[in-house]
Amino acid sequence: MANRHLCRSIAMQSLFERDFNFLGDAQVNAVVERNIEEFAPGIEDANFAKDLVKGVLKRQEKLDKIIERAAPEWPIGQIAFVDRNILRIGLYELIFGNKNEVPPKVAINESIELAKNFGGDSSGRFVNGVLGTVYREMYPNSAEEVEKILEEKLAGAVVYKKEGDKILFAFVHDVFGYWTLSKGRIEAGEEAREGARRELKEEIGVNVKIEGDLGSNEYIASDPQKGKVKKIVNYFLASTKDKELKLKETGGLDGARWFNVEEIADLKMYDDIRSIIAKAIRILQDKLK
Repeated sequence: MANRHLCRSIAMQSLFERDFNFLGDAQVNAVVERNIEEFAPGIEDANFAKDLVKGVLKRQEKLDKIIERAAPEWPIGQIAFVDRNILRIGLYELIFGNKNEVPPKVAINESIELAKNFGGDSSGRFVNGVLGTVYREMYPNSAEEVEKILEEKLAGAVVYKKEGDKILFAFVHDVFGYWTLSKGRIEAGEEAREGARRELKEEIGVNVKIEGDLGSNEYIASDPQKGKVKKIVNYFLASTKDKELKLKETGGLDGARWFNVEEIADLKMYDDIRSIIAKAIRILQDKLK
């Protein structure tokens, strides 16, 4: 394990050099090799450092979006080079790494140690806050007993359109790799249906007609400023005649597209929305009989 901690340090230093010296990705391999030779000659697990760097570079755009979502007051360009690359490495291991070899909490703890050793006075707390936020989003039921928390009401919909004899459904893709339903916060004094219509127009650019209530679900999320937040989402069945989906630029989503019924079963989705989608499909099938 000590070898891997050293490998993480080498990976961080190499990525730091890349950012600091504006190096191209192709130049980083030589930097990694040099750092291994200088700081860890003969280390048995050198490939671990190389794989970390390659993995971060391959998924850097997605990792940076996750950082900005978890720390919205800190655009990626304003985060110190050291902290930025420690977060990239930690998130890569947390989300894309082999969890049997590196459990999530080990990935977080290792990143915090890197931040304490190489960052500034507040780096450890900052890295802990960002990675902790992502961890609680990924594993909402792992948190210990939930104390008094804020509640936030949201509204969303299963949006469909008819295209010939087919029915297509609109989904958005988040930076964690899941296809999900478009939704957003209900504003003060706003009814859930109106909130759903407004959010769908803002997030995916479609005008919808609300056709029915599909129920609701609840989950615990973590906000860097607010802490734990209980989110209650009301879902509706909604139709549209608009053909194109126009995704709003946001740190949390990176795609939107239409799917037919047969494609939905194979999508990577959160378990708590599958029953909502199934109910919508049953309603539409009954209407078409």
